Amino acid sequence: MLGTARRVMRLAGVVATGLAVAVAGMSAAAAQTQPVVFGDWRADSPGVSHMITPDSLPQPYASRSESNSPRIAARPPGALPRVPPGFSVELWASGLAMPRVLRIAPNGDVFLAESGSGRILVFRPGPEGRPSGQPAVFATDLSLPFGIAFWPPAAPRFVYVAATDRVVRYPYSTGDLVARGHAEDVISDLPEGGHWTRDLAVSPDGARLFLSVGSQTNVATSMPAHPPGDLAGWERQRGLGAAWAAEDGRAAVFTFEPDGHVLHPFATGLRNCVGLAIDPATGSPWCATNERDGLGDNLPPDYATHVAAGAFYGWPWFYIGNHEDPRLPGRRPDLAGHVTVPDVLIQPHSAPLGIAFYDAAQFPPAYRGDAFVTLHGSWNRGQRTGYKVIRLRMRNGRPTGGYEDFLTGFVSSDNAVWGRPVGVAVAADGSLLVSEDGNGTIWRIAWRG
Repeated sequence: MLGTARRVMRLAGVVATGLAVAVAGMSAAAAQTQPVVFGDWRADSPGVSHMITPDSLPQPYASRSESNSPRIAARPPGALPRVPPGFSVELWASGLAMPRVLRIAPNGDVFLAESGSGRILVFRPGPEGRPSGQPAVFATDLSLPFGIAFWPPAAPRFVYVAATDRVVRYPYSTGDLVARGHAEDVISDLPEGGHWTRDLAVSPDGARLFLSVGSQTNVATSMPAHPPGDLAGWERQRGLGAAWAAEDGRAAVFTFEPDGHVLHPFATGLRNCVGLAIDPATGSPWCATNERDGLGDNLPPDYATHVAAGAFYGWPWFYIGNHEDPRLPGRRPDLAGHVTVPDVLIQPHSAPLGIAFYDAAQFPPAYRGDAFVTLHGSWNRGQRTGYKVIRLRMRNGRPTGGYEDFLTGFVSSDNAVWGRPVGVAVAADGSLLVSEDGNGTIWRIAWRG
């Protein structure tokens, strides 16, 4: 997901609908016995499992790095995504302008970052979980809004929004459909350009917020050899492995106090942590991360991981542990042995954008504590992959390293897709909501038994 996203035309209206309900039939995954390591969209099906390990990675340039952007096709008449047996999927809202992050307010209202229009919209669910009418416009005139957070968590007084250039907050009381006042700057002058998404999460105790900022470049090959001043001093201020020059203040997760204006580095070397979420079982922040391009179809994996304080995840010098990027040979040998390996490695160039933990009771008990991650799909893989929602499998509250396909079917052919998942959230009734910005829709997945 490279480059600065451009604003798209504001669409005339939003149509919320409960049409197109389907209960999934038997999955092709029933016959599967071995996890898929790399593969492509043809192997995708609800229930298909995947497992990639650091020792299964190919050498750099073992395959070509393709330029393979998808053509966005209209949704075929009557077409539905595929879900596992026992689940239903329905079109929940349409006609949206680049719908991105979804967040659920304490009263069940669904907040949406409509990045293409610069707005935050609010849907109020009605009977059977469907929207009760047209969405309200909570806030507008934002530059590529993305992250949304409610603070304090139990009884919010503010809604925080991360635009590409700043973090603002709006006065709020539970149930408000329109902001009670003007935006107040909390963090100003975020670096713009390059990866433009900025996500937010709130620590369970409400003492601080987390903010993700992606890199300016793919792998910082034009960065000067040394930071301003001495390296040790640079890292004391900005964190282990923190890059400099155009990458200063980027490729990292930061924290800030709710009313503060100062960012503190929390973890570094995360090329583009797009989606942030808090694991309710542990209180730890998690990132859904886009890794670098240009090393081949199957390198390196994207990933989702819990984010440890002070950890360094490799970018730009290393990837997935001590694998040195061949485009920056010998630049930071001191970092070898200090690179944190992510928890769950995902098919390369899948472009994970959103993450949500399932802490509700509507789905079967086996889903409790697992996480869902949206895969937007990338331009940089000849064998197209992504364009689906996956389920990260946990065991006793810890990631197993494996995942399985959950919502698939958005790919029409090698050249065309009709859906690109972005946001994911667990609704108040326990259903799962997924936004996709290819055709500007939101989908609802529910358990029917």
